[in-house]
Formats: sequence, C-alpha cells, structure tokens
Amino acid sequence: MAEIQITTTQNVTINFKAAEVGERILAYIIDLVIKLAYLFFISFLFALAAKPLDRLIEDDFAEDPWSVMAIIIVIGSPIIFYTLVSETLLMGQTLGKKLVNIRVVKIDGYRATFLDYFIRWAMRLVEISLFWGIPALVAMGSSKNNQRLGGMASGTAVITLKNKIGINHTILQEIREDYKPSYSSVIKLSDNDVRIIKENFLRARKNKDNKTMLVLKEKIINVIEERPDADVTTENFIKTIINDYNHFTKDM
Repeated sequence: MAEIQITTTQNVTINFKAAEVGERILAYIIDLVIKLAYLFFISFLFALAAKPLDRLIEDDFAEDPWSVMAIIIVIGSPIIFYTLVSETLLMGQTLGKKLVNIRVVKIDGYRATFLDYFIRWAMRLVEISLFWGIPALVAMGSSKNNQRLGGMASGTAVITLKNKIGINHTILQEIREDYKPSYSSVIKLSDNDVRIIKENFLRARKNKDNKTMLVLKEKIINVIEERPDADVTTENFIKTIINDYNHFTKDM
C-alpha cells in the first residue's frame, strides 16, 4: 500500500496510506447502487403518477422535445452531480467513500476546495463515464500516490482512514497562544477520535480508573506512532494529546 506524505500548514509532515484500488472500486459500486436506487424510485413515482418514464420519453419527445429534455435534466441532475455535491458537503467523501472509510485530501496539506472537487468531478466524466474507468485504473497503477488523472490535475489523493482508532462531547480545549505542541502526528486522529478520548479520559480521571487510561494511551500510540518519554505519566500524555490536537486544528 502506497504512502502519501502530506505537509500541513503548520509545516508538519504526516504519512497517510493511499486508498487501495479495491477500496475505491467498492466505494464506486456503493455510490452506483445509490444512484440506481434513486433512478428506480423516480421511475416508480412516474409509473404511479402518469406512465413509466421510458414511455414518457418515447411518446412525448416527438411532440415536445424541449419539455422532455428539461425533465431528463431535472431528474438526472442528482445522479450527474452526486459526486461533486457529496464530496463538497462531506469534506472529501461520498456515501460510498464514507462506508468504505476513505477520503479525498489535498497533498499540499491545505483543505480541498470546491474547485478541487470540481476538477476531480469533470475529469471523472472523461476517465470513468466515457471510457469505462480504464484511464483511471491505468493512472492509479502508474502513479506513486495511486492518483487518477483528476487527482493529479487537482493536487488531491484518496487516503484510507482505517488505521485510525475507533475510540463521541466537544473536543474544544482552551490553550495558550504560545502553546508548544509535543506530538505533531496527533492530527492523524479524527474529531470523533478526540471526542471519545476526551470523554473517556475525563470519566476515567474522575473515577480513578487507571486501566481505562492505559487502554486510551495504547490506542493513541497505535495511531499517532509516537511514544511519550518514560517520565511522562499516562494522564499527562492524554492531556497533552488533547491540547496538541486543538492546537493543530484550531484554524482549520
């Protein structure tokens, strides 16, 4: 599995694993099933309200082609723009990508913009819709970051999130302006991870539950791949992780 080095806006270099071709194909299939389900539902509504969609197009096109074209465009828009809208609203994920646990990110460390998603979507029409995905597969196979042409053009790549711990309360933490972080790779954690860490940490500290603290510590280390110094207590380590995460993500 290829690794992608991303340098954040704080000049911190983080290694992520590129999503495998099989994961991306599975996400594509899930999204395709969602689109087909939508089309089936619309056709069912037309069959109930008037007549089947195929007969509507066939019978009425000769009489009023422009009206039929308008209907096709309205009905087809959710399918055509599904990927663009989904990735824009879900920060780099479609429903398929979300279920497979992969995400589109910018390689330069900045947050992907609508223009980046638009470029990917426009190239997708050529790579996948017109040529059955062959150019996309060839590009991913020859790119070190498993990028298709749309990813190369937009400076984005698809990473897997499966290496994150499955460990929901606010993650906000007051930190000083001159705060110095200790663990740069803490941004490998997600917002949900840190919410759960903080919630369980506060409960464990209140109940003096050292066993839960140690479990949290080890799960964090497995994700960020950094260990605290021997003289750092488990409690201080987890508090530092929460503070560091807030430091690195406060402007995101």
